[in-house]
Amino acid sequence: MNAPQDLPRPLLARAAGPGLAEQLAARLAERIVQRLLAPGTRLPSVREAAARHGVSPATVVAAYDRLLAQGLVLARPQRGFFVRDTVREIRAPHPTGPAEAPRAPPVDATALIRGMFHAGVRGSAPGMGTLPEDWLDPALLQRALRQASSASAAAGWVRYGDPAGDPSLRAALARRLADLGVPAEPAQIVTTVGATHALDVVARTLLQPGDAVLVDEPGWAVEYERLTRLGMRLLPVPRGADGPDLATMATLIAAHQPRLYVTVSVLHNPTGHTLSPAQAHQLLRLAEEHDITVVEDDTYAFLAPPQATRLATLDGLRRTVLVSGFSKILTPQWRVGFVAAAPALAERLIDSKLISTLTTPAPLEQAIAWCLDQGLLRRHAERIQQRLAAARERAVHHATEAGARFVAPPQGLFGWVDMGQDTERLALALLDDGWLLAPGTLFQVGRRPSTCMRINFAATQDGRFWRALPAGLRPR
Repeated sequence: MNAPQDLPRPLLARAAGPGLAEQLAARLAERIVQRLLAPGTRLPSVREAAARHGVSPATVVAAYDRLLAQGLVLARPQRGFFVRDTVREIRAPHPTGPAEAPRAPPVDATALIRGMFHAGVRGSAPGMGTLPEDWLDPALLQRALRQASSASAAAGWVRYGDPAGDPSLRAALARRLADLGVPAEPAQIVTTVGATHALDVVARTLLQPGDAVLVDEPGWAVEYERLTRLGMRLLPVPRGADGPDLATMATLIAAHQPRLYVTVSVLHNPTGHTLSPAQAHQLLRLAEEHDITVVEDDTYAFLAPPQATRLATLDGLRRTVLVSGFSKILTPQWRVGFVAAAPALAERLIDSKLISTLTTPAPLEQAIAWCLDQGLLRRHAERIQQRLAAARERAVHHATEAGARFVAPPQGLFGWVDMGQDTERLALALLDDGWLLAPGTLFQVGRRPSTCMRINFAATQDGRFWRALPAGLRPR
């Protein structure tokens, strides 16, 4: 089939009512307002849009003119029509000196995030960042909440909790980290409202506006956007199969004296790479030499083998800060994360947390602590890993059969595939059929055309997506 059964492709109506140009303009306007089309996205050419929607070029021109009049798009001579970024246009430019790193605005990742909350793409999102709903275990969540709701535990819910986080969860996390070879006492662990909040707390504690920060490229655009909005200068470091390009990193360090390096060592997003031991040792030596704190985002820890190389294991949390959470393995709605750091830094992180959220919700933290202590989360993760391995095998088969090329060996939840042509154009073409994609440009510090895209193995294992590719946009 060409599209999901529950998401038939919407057609322009030729019956009485709004004209075709008005309908097409309204459809595109809705997606722009909902930010399903990210600022800077190039709309299809007039000829391409006419063929896709079965209308005349004049109809497309009229529709684009309507969007232009509404201030939703910009027309660039000889280049076409582009989604306008009205938010960034009203921001005052930030002055930069000649020695500073370029502050190129990152791709607006909120387009993908908003799409994941949009009812029109539920269940048909090859670019989704989470496990499918039917892979999760609501019964486990209910049992955990009932356990946390016991009379003795609930008695403490009427007051603010511990500023560092629920003691039972921090103790359980210390035992979990010890199993991974990361030495951390409960006092070195601070809970947060998810891993993204943990990264934000670390940045606000250690950085000042104008500081330079090393980041992986490709990497997660949410982190690019968040750091940029805090006023940081991003220094993209190319990410390869073994880890970051250390030669490029050394050059950037010499030129810009960064304070922080944010990275994903295990099951890197979007490539799936895991840092090699040799690369990890060299990276830590470089960080030590130049007094750089390394923030290790271990969001996918429960999907990875426990022996995977972690910087925090090698460094013992002296120069590293470990961040993780539970939304990728339990449920996206349970926004519980944590930071593990050296004792002195942990105290500073508590101060930053108090300013941003006061405390974090003890009921959810106690529920997760129970899951950890009873071994239920470990067994759930083992089942997910087995199911993901089978899904990954099927997805790789469909992808390679369709002509896509994997840039990195398939591991974990995500695959990084080369489609042989601009994946942003592909994402725009498939949005009409209800498919939400994660094109490669989302994972770059600055907007550049990319032939790569991130796929979720769990969401692309049945082959429907690969069969849905328009003939002219199949991998070459």
